[in-house]
Amino acid sequence: MEYSISEFSRLVDLGIHTLRYYEQEGLITPGRNSGNRRRYSDKDLVWIEFIKRLKDTGMPIKEIQHYAKLRAAGTSTLQERLDMLTAHREALNAQIRQLQEHMTKLDDKIDFYRQEIERT
Repeated sequence: MEYSISEFSRLVDLGIHTLRYYEQEGLITPGRNSGNRRRYSDKDLVWIEFIKRLKDTGMPIKEIQHYAKLRAAGTSTLQERLDMLTAHREALNAQIRQLQEHMTKLDDKIDFYRQEIERT
C-alpha cells in the first residue's frame, strides 16, 4: 500500500515537518509518484517505527543516520549493524540497572516516611 505524506504522518504519529527533516537527514527515502510527490510504503512504515524506537531509547540522530546509511548499503553491513544494535542494547541495560537502583532507593525512602507517619 502507498501513503501520501499526510496519511503517513497520521499513521506514524509524526509531523510532516519531522518526516521532511528525516528525509533531509537521510533517515528515510520515500518514493515519488509521477507528480514528484512523496509516496510512503508499508516498508517505510516499519522502518520509521524502528527509527522512532531507536530515538525513544536514546540513540542519537547521528548514530541513527549512520545506521540508516549502513542499512541502505545492503547486506555487506549486517555485522556492523548488529554491532551497533548490540552496543545500544548494552547501554540500555546499563540505564535500566541504574533506574532500578534509583527505584530501590526511592522505595526505601517512601517506606521510611510511611513508618515515620505510622509511629506518630
